[in-house]
Amino acid sequence: MSAQNGRRTRRVHTRKFKADTVALVRKGGRSVPQVADELGLANSLVYDWCRQTEVDEGKGAPGVLTTAEKEELSHLRREVKVLRMEREILKQAATFFAKESA
Repeated sequence: MSAQNGRRTRRVHTRKFKADTVALVRKGGRSVPQVADELGLANSLVYDWCRQTEVDEGKGAPGVLTTAEKEELSHLRREVKVLRMEREILKQAATFFAKESA
């Protein structure tokens, strides 16, 4: 836990780490709880990574987004946010200059 705010700091795991963890479950002959415990991870996190790997391999439920689709969606949402802010700034500038010229 973080001493400043009393909350846990979020750990970021690389794609390779996630893939290696899933491989341990699939090829290592160990269960998700065993692998999670060995690596100090929550079971749910490892289950999620295994499930997402299935989706990425085309074996997931219909309509579930692949990792690439999730990344694209996140990128597009950030881009829309920036474009909306820029549009708002332009509106305010147009209003300002309209008042100046009146």
